[in-house]
Amino acid sequence: MCNKWRQRGISRVPIVHEVLLRSNPGKVSILGDGSVAVEVGGIELGQGLWTKVKQMTAFSLSAIKCDGMGDFLDKIRIIQANTLSLIQEGLTAGSTTSECSCEAVRICCNILVERLTRIKENLQEQMGSVEWGILILEVEVNLLTGQTTILQSDIIYDCGQSLNPAVDLGQIEGAFVQGIGFFMLEEYLSNSDGLVIPEGTWTYKIPTIETIPRQFNVEIMNSGHHKKRLLSSKASGEPPLLLAVLVHCATRAVIKEARKQLLRWKGLNESDSTFQLEVPATMSIVKKLQCLL
Repeated sequence: MCNKWRQRGISRVPIVHEVLLRSNPGKVSILGDGSVAVEVGGIELGQGLWTKVKQMTAFSLSAIKCDGMGDFLDKIRIIQANTLSLIQEGLTAGSTTSECSCEAVRICCNILVERLTRIKENLQEQMGSVEWGILILEVEVNLLTGQTTILQSDIIYDCGQSLNPAVDLGQIEGAFVQGIGFFMLEEYLSNSDGLVIPEGTWTYKIPTIETIPRQFNVEIMNSGHHKKRLLSSKASGEPPLLLAVLVHCATRAVIKEARKQLLRWKGLNESDSTFQLEVPATMSIVKKLQCLL
């Protein structure tokens, strides 16, 4: 007794309440940007349903163990479902909606994890057979003649663990120059009978010493161990040829800016500067697209 006018009492009453679990629908969608949209049959009434469902989604999908999942919870959003997206939504009652909805989401996530795990394993196996490289270059285009000059190119190429860096370096440089010929020089002309017209280099232009970039930088990158490759080495013959497409792209960027500038001089709409640059982008084609003559 603390005060004769204020009395306190303590009581202990055990309770037993039967809770009936029931089926509740759920749907988990992984979108193209990596975010996750979740729908459940229950309705958020302030009981924390969506909070629990969001946490269950993050917990279940974390089994994929991918990089960049530190803020994964922020990429999950709960959407109020309707009869178009979820049929037979069920009831929000009986104090079991949160648990039933979380169980439905957990089952959905487990199915997704199983599918994505197989995809992840396949991608990891394929990584050892993928060749990659990167190129940055600068070109100069003569607007009067259409001649394209490569001022500088910087290539970084993945050779795995190169068997012979000197040989691979030559392969990379040679394939790149050959690619320049494909994208910029070697025009394959034929007549109405399908016969090739050019009979030699007088009309069929191949890469020459003038084709080589003025400053030609190539770096071979050692990307470590690759168990499915011979002593972890990677191919260096044909893949670098594809990097030469950047010469074509850079030339196209020059033509685009030249056409816009010409339209500004004439007081015309710059949106009319659309065009298509063929492959190969020979001097005559580039000259024609400048619209200066």
